[in-house]
Amino acid sequence: MNELQQLNESHGLLLVFVNVLLEQIGLPVPAYPTLIVTGALAMQSKPLLAAGVLVAMFACLIADALWYWAGKRYGGVLLKSICRISLSQDTCIRQGLTVYERVGPRAMLLSKFLPGAGALVTTVAGMNATPIATFMRYSLAGSFIWAGSALLLGMLFSDAIIPLLDWLSGYVPVAIAGVLGALALFVGWRYWKRRRLLARTSLVPRITVPQLLALRDTDHAPVIIDVRPRFHTAIVQGIPGAVSISLEEPLQPWVEQLADVDMVFYCACPNELSAALLAEKLRAHGLTRGKALVGGLDAWREAQIEGDAPAHTVIV
Repeated sequence: MNELQQLNESHGLLLVFVNVLLEQIGLPVPAYPTLIVTGALAMQSKPLLAAGVLVAMFACLIADALWYWAGKRYGGVLLKSICRISLSQDTCIRQGLTVYERVGPRAMLLSKFLPGAGALVTTVAGMNATPIATFMRYSLAGSFIWAGSALLLGMLFSDAIIPLLDWLSGYVPVAIAGVLGALALFVGWRYWKRRRLLARTSLVPRITVPQLLALRDTDHAPVIIDVRPRFHTAIVQGIPGAVSISLEEPLQPWVEQLADVDMVFYCACPNELSAALLAEKLRAHGLTRGKALVGGLDAWREAQIEGDAPAHTVIV
């Protein structure tokens, strides 16, 4: 343990900074366990604990500032890039936007406790042009809560953590295999859940953009329903004339209004999952005349560009 203590004193802060920065940038290198171990090893050095909190907060602020700036500049394109690496990429954007819509920048206080949510929420803060002073205040507060809680856990449970580290130092291959095995099980479980959801929603009928365009000016024109969170609809314009109904709002007020019409649902998510989920929920209320738009908003936008659409239908 003396070797671990010396290593922590000489390189512990550098390790904390690099690990936290890489995790907050988006790499799959969890920093919370590192902070817990640092808290346990630094139990006898209060200045090192204080420095650990400050270093972690500084690393978080650097990463948050990068995501904030990128969100302000690139917006929805960046959100999709973040969510492509998520095991729940179909619902990633919707969940991130919904959380920010409900609580605003306060979401940054706890977002770092959820894998990937820190980058997502900070990007949305940039998209929403959150004032820089507000952003920095909540970023630093959230970083302090996240890093401080880990270091505090390390201090509280140092009597159990230090003997465990002593034992693991003699069984490094076993410890690594156990961690990798647990990670593989978690990834497999999340992937199985996602495939199950996709298989279920694939039963919802689909309609393509050309088919929708062919129906828009006929007597059989369907009601187009925008399933994106209302916060997102205010940032990125959707299909002209669409009705906004998010997955999170009560559906009962809409049931009577939509009872005798054809409906087309669209979203801005992979596999048009949110659109299919709303169609599925309305189907449970007896509304069976709904279809999900294949490709969602992206497919609509591409069709408008390729067809050299009039200015009033161009989506920005």
